[in-house]
Order: sequence, then structure tokens, then C-alpha cells
Amino acid sequence: MSAQEPATVRPAPRTARGARTRARLLQAAEDVFATVGYPDASIVRITELAGVALGTFYVHFTGKKEIFDEVVRDLSRRVRQAMSEASTAAGTRLEAERAGFRAFFAFTAEHPALYRIIRQAEFVSPEVMRAHYDDICSGYAAGLERAVDQGQVRDLDPMVAAWALMGAGELIGMRWVLWEQAGQIPEEVFEQLMRLIEGALAPTTNGEQA
Repeated sequence: MSAQEPATVRPAPRTARGARTRARLLQAAEDVFATVGYPDASIVRITELAGVALGTFYVHFTGKKEIFDEVVRDLSRRVRQAMSEASTAAGTRLEAERAGFRAFFAFTAEHPALYRIIRQAEFVSPEVMRAHYDDICSGYAAGLERAVDQGQVRDLDPMVAAWALMGAGELIGMRWVLWEQAGQIPEEVFEQLMRLIEGALAPTTNGEQA
């Protein structure tokens, strides 16, 4: 941490106005980090985009590293919430997979910065990047473990399966959302991915493991 970035962590805002200002700073930081990258991002650029005074920034954040970390955490919370809300209403685990992946791709289409910023976090803040993936994986693996116990999916290691499926979803999204900038995953691509996932998870018809 540089001398310009004090070590004191700012408390969460106590007023609605403060919360709105903090949200504007986070959105501006998300845009700046995604567009120019962490090394070229500046607090001045973030505050100008957010439309707030430079001094106001330090009411909410101690410096560039702290707001970067909070952008990662904020994106992580929101994508997990989107997937959880979508999959909770599903009747079966395979339906939950379909709903969860649709929600993930919809979120990343709306927030392609997720890919760019998480990859920067590998170098800027690896502990926050690890927490992002661990938080997603822990909930995912828990859901798969329940499905195994209920016989809705085949007997497999939930943690290994969760990491493998997360990787598949992330790379599919990167290919068609980030690189193609198509705004959404083509339906035929989504269905092919679902065929792979259902084939990997579905229990065999005779009750034996494949």
C-alpha cells in the first residue's frame, strides 16, 4: 500500500444518501477498471465518472486497492444472488442447473466487466479473487451434494463437479459474451452446454453408476 492510501478502512455509510454515493463510486470504479485496467485507473477518473468530489471518495474508501477489492466483492455477491434466485424455484437439480446457468450468462452479458476485473484480481488482489471463486463453489457444491443424497444426480464428488462446471460456464461465457460481444449466449450454444451438463450429472436409468 502506498503512502497516499491510508490503512484505515472506512465504515459503511449510515445514510441513504451515503449509500447512493458509495454505489455510484462502485459503478464508476467497475467501469474504469474494466475499461483501462487497474494500473491506469485513477481515483480522479473514478470520481469524475461518478460525479462526486475527490474528497468524498475518501469518506467511503481508503484508496484504489480498497475500492478495487470492493468492486470484486460486489460483483461476486450480485452474480451469486442472481444464480441463487433463479435456481431456487427449480423443481429438480437439472432444472436448477439450467436456471442457474441462464442467470449467470444474463448477468455476465449485462456486466462483462466481471470477466475483465476478476482476471485483473489475479495480480492485484489474489486473495479476493480466490474468495470470489470459493464463495461461488461452496454454495454450488452444497447444492450438488444434496442432489446426490436425494438421487437426483449420479454419485460424484460435489466439489470437483462444482469446479468443473464453473469452469465450463465461465469459458463459454468468455467466448460468446466477452469476445463476441453478442450480448447473450446463442441458444444453440446454451443447449449444447446443457446436454453436456445433463449427461455428466444425470443418474443412469438402471441406478448404476456410469
